[in-house]
Amino acid sequence: MEAIFDYRQLLLDGTLVTIRLAIVSAMLAVVLGLIGAWAKLSKSRAAQTAAGAYTTLIRGVPDLVLMLLIFYGGQTVLNNIGDTTGLWGYVEISQFTAGVGTIGFIFGAYYTETFRGAILAIPVGQIEAAKAYGMMPWQIFTRVIWPQMVRYALPGFTNNWLVQLKSTALVSVIGIQDLVYNAFGAGRSVRQLFTFMFAVLVIYLIMTAVSDAFLRWIDRKYSAGVREA
Repeated sequence: MEAIFDYRQLLLDGTLVTIRLAIVSAMLAVVLGLIGAWAKLSKSRAAQTAAGAYTTLIRGVPDLVLMLLIFYGGQTVLNNIGDTTGLWGYVEISQFTAGVGTIGFIFGAYYTETFRGAILAIPVGQIEAAKAYGMMPWQIFTRVIWPQMVRYALPGFTNNWLVQLKSTALVSVIGIQDLVYNAFGAGRSVRQLFTFMFAVLVIYLIMTAVSDAFLRWIDRKYSAGVREA
């Protein structure tokens, strides 16, 4: 435990990087999930096909493989396009950007299915009644669809978020100085890898417990007045 105390600042810095990575990638995933859900529920065959290909691709490719492809191959592709078209110069994808983009892209597919199922759970009659009342599309979304979609989506969203939070550990392989990367380096330097990995385990358990408690509070807030069967 003395070694943990000596390297406490390094572990704290890594924890903050992990939290920031998880939050930013979750924001990206939610945006992609909403777009994907809209595409799957739209009447456009092209949009449905694109969204279906997106979710199918994510389910079939390991997360680590996608991360390595984006980090090592994405930069090359962007620079080749820039050289060919002349639209931009040299582009360098940072490690943090690659981590956020990969995790957000991966979990956007899972959020797509979560949001799609939540929207389908809303009674169609309520949307039809809102249209008959003369509401604009944005009013229907903000007053009818969104409040109920959040309530229906929260259980699936909670599960996806907890898995996404744990998946941030993968970014250590591309050199991001997150919690796992810093703990591994510190553990090797003092030859106490087990001690530091156990500390990582405890920190991740704390983060997931806090996240779960917060999301349960939101669930109770949106479920106020709703009688459970």
